[in-house]
Amino acid sequence: MKKIFLYNLIFLAMTFCSCKKFLEEYSQDEMRPGSTDDLAALMYGDAYPYIARIETFEALTDDLQNNPLVGVNGAPIPAYLTTLEAATQMFTFNPVMFDAITTSTDVGNLYGTAYLKIKGCNVIIDHLDKVSGTTVDKNAILGQCLFLRGFYLLKVVTTYAQMYNAPGVDPSTAMGVPLVLSSQVKDGGLTRNTLKEVYDQIEKDLITAEELLRNNYNPTTAFRVGSDVANGLLSRFYLYRAMAGDADKAIQAATRALQNRSTLTVLASQVAANGSISANGIYNAASPEVLWVYGGIHPELLNVNVDSRSLPPFSVSADLIAQYDKGTGTSNYGDLRYQYYFQFFTAGGSRFPYRTAKNTLNVQYGSRGFRVAELYLNRAEAYVQKYLASGDAADRTAALADLNALRMSRYDTRNTAYTPINISDAQALYKFCQEERRRELALEEGHRFIDLKRWRMGVTHVFTGSDNVTSAYTLPANSPLFALPIPFNIMVANPNLIQNPR
Repeated sequence: MKKIFLYNLIFLAMTFCSCKKFLEEYSQDEMRPGSTDDLAALMYGDAYPYIARIETFEALTDDLQNNPLVGVNGAPIPAYLTTLEAATQMFTFNPVMFDAITTSTDVGNLYGTAYLKIKGCNVIIDHLDKVSGTTVDKNAILGQCLFLRGFYLLKVVTTYAQMYNAPGVDPSTAMGVPLVLSSQVKDGGLTRNTLKEVYDQIEKDLITAEELLRNNYNPTTAFRVGSDVANGLLSRFYLYRAMAGDADKAIQAATRALQNRSTLTVLASQVAANGSISANGIYNAASPEVLWVYGGIHPELLNVNVDSRSLPPFSVSADLIAQYDKGTGTSNYGDLRYQYYFQFFTAGGSRFPYRTAKNTLNVQYGSRGFRVAELYLNRAEAYVQKYLASGDAADRTAALADLNALRMSRYDTRNTAYTPINISDAQALYKFCQEERRRELALEEGHRFIDLKRWRMGVTHVFTGSDNVTSAYTLPANSPLFALPIPFNIMVANPNLIQNPR
């Protein structure tokens, strides 16, 4: 135990030093784990995300709205004013929104956080042949690290580069992000690989990870990743890449996972006889649909303590809330996601959803990761894409089956039977699939920002500043700003990087 603790101290000291050192070469003599147990201990702390503060960029989406500050005794509520000022740059789509970031672990610095974790993956991978342990144990560690590296790379490339199939983008020449595949990397010399190189590497990592995990590792907790999560992420990856044939690959990957894990949480079971709803969150120990969970409960944009005198400066948007069927009353809530997925603020006799309630009250769980629900959504969208391309009725039937399976588990069926959707028109079905994805994955894992980006949708925000002046700000569809600016500290540390147009 002493040895493991020492290795963790050394590695933490290496990774969380100055921003200029977050990718620099480390000394082989500084770290000598002796067994796979030692490496696994390092992996859990330094490769897995868990309590890492990974920004999801909800402030850039249409799932949030700004509420004007209400003065109390002649001044704004102090906590509200602080939150407003912290999020103004992002909410108003300011091209210099990340120029104030000076450390690798600032909450808005997904780039720095992800590459710190990628370094952790690479250190462990590079040491596997130097430690004792069985082949099975080594393959289990390798599979987890390759999955995690692919997971971080996919987050970074979809955030800081254009989408693979965006108009006018040639993946073989368009800027992706740096590929860091070894712990022996010196800071300052990294250039951006092409989109194709990055996506090819992610696919390779995830396919290899899936096979290694399937044959060598069966996680016993939702805090660890196994082959089902790898297949789930592959299904997401193929939707994002959207090359010819990727719809079939997304379907195959989602199907492999669903063959093992297809159970959804029946939200009607969470409603008591008096109509009250248990505040368990969809990410909890009892949920059958959580494949992987991470992310501690952090004080983020929507987590500000609510003052009973006023709505907070940012809350769930009216546009998002309008997407849910709210039923007819306590005997039939309709789409229970409205009641179950949000926390509510009550003032003046009115009730307003203001933040996500997907995280459990137990602080050991976060509100990010991968759920069975996304498997159904990914496969449904892929089937709809095929239906759009070929008009094959079998693809329409398959898409509807997945969408209805998900929705049946979300509706209040205590007293009212669920009515399946039945949409024939391909474009209408695609639009419904997009809306269903928004309803299910709202304020979770950064899905909405990437979905808006890949579906080529714009966003308009109405913003009232501390000066009570109201203005509208628009992020147009296909805007270069959808490839977010690389944070200031990263550009300073590595002059070989080229900044995104902004």
